[in-house]
Amino acid sequence: MEKIDVVIVGGGLAGLSCAYALADSGLMVVVIERGDFPGSKNVTGGRIYLEPLRRLLPDLWDEAPLERHVVWEILTLLGEKNSTSFCHHSENRNQPPYPSYTVLRTKFDRWLSEKVGKKGVFVIPQKRVDDLLMDGGRVAGVKAGSEEIPAEVVVAADGVLSFLAEKAGLREPFKPNDFAVGYKEIIHLDKAKIEDRFNLEPDEGASQLFVGTLTKGMMGGGFLYTNQDTLSLGMVVGLESLNHKEPRQEVYELLDEFKARPEIRRLIDGGEVVEYSAHLIPEGGIRAVPKLYTDGMILVGDAAGFGLNMLITVRGMEYAMISGVLAAETIKKAKEKNDFSASTLSHYRGLLNQSVIIKDLETFRKSAKILKNPRLFSLYPQSICDLFEKLMGIDENPKKGLFSTAYKELRKNFLTLQGIRDIWSLRGI
Repeated sequence: MEKIDVVIVGGGLAGLSCAYALADSGLMVVVIERGDFPGSKNVTGGRIYLEPLRRLLPDLWDEAPLERHVVWEILTLLGEKNSTSFCHHSENRNQPPYPSYTVLRTKFDRWLSEKVGKKGVFVIPQKRVDDLLMDGGRVAGVKAGSEEIPAEVVVAADGVLSFLAEKAGLREPFKPNDFAVGYKEIIHLDKAKIEDRFNLEPDEGASQLFVGTLTKGMMGGGFLYTNQDTLSLGMVVGLESLNHKEPRQEVYELLDEFKARPEIRRLIDGGEVVEYSAHLIPEGGIRAVPKLYTDGMILVGDAAGFGLNMLITVRGMEYAMISGVLAAETIKKAKEKNDFSASTLSHYRGLLNQSVIIKDLETFRKSAKILKNPRLFSLYPQSICDLFEKLMGIDENPKKGLFSTAYKELRKNFLTLQGIRDIWSLRGI
């Protein structure tokens, strides 16, 4: 086969964004996707932040198939038999251009793939890349079954377990402590019921995160996002803590128990599960980001480890799209010089260093270590729930002062040497 300019492996947000940004450059670009269509195998919790993307991809958002713009932020701490929620509503987020939306990847990725195809990029589904073509230590294309596809540069957008990155020697083999497993259900529910149950006007959305006993002391939490006529409900659990949990926990059992809680059961009542999916998520932070380029190849999105858990906010989709665009800018520069060596492709790292991706990962570089603390997912959520139960409760005894009640409860678990150390450690988030 004649050598082409760019082969992008993976039809997710990172790969498609790279292709979209390259489409008008005159380069011959091919996207190879192993699924039935781009989006068929792509999974996310369901929320994208648009402000970091508007400048890079300004012409996408007016017609993008987004779900609801988020106006309600809800954080729920779960105890064994109680819970406490902190709710924030913002009219500032209810004015266009809206800063964030819920999204369904099957719908969104397929739409973006069609946009890319209309711009002249070849998107080839149902084709699995099995290996890299090498030429004297340089990546020179890919192998897909018996077919060899030579290329000036390969963009590895093949996901969190990127075997291409490993084949090229850009990252070490898989380490469980750098990943979490996310699993979710899409639950169909009447649009009017969604708006009624979540106090929403048409097209308004809610984002709800859950931390506490639902993960049984393991690092992780739950999420619920409102779409137009579905709910995205799921959980994320650290892979290392899941592997070491005794007795063994099955992820579907944790999700079933989560759905049975009254905080969730009433919200999804009458809904029908129409989709189930699972996915590994990068959780290692800046420490786990591999080398991002080599002669003839660039890593983007999850393959580059671009994900961030900030405890109350999880980032990933906008990082994938930004990295795809910055990779495209680098490839254009390399084409001008007719040089796809690591020296020229290192421009990608310079662009990333100036982007929100690396700046965020650096700011929250300690978060991955802090989130290993099991007390954040067991003792402290339960303690806060118990505190509010006592503050709000009335029994046959005279009511004690609110300050003395709060101080007594805080002293038990927070105003201890260990508690103070844990609070101090949160400076890293």
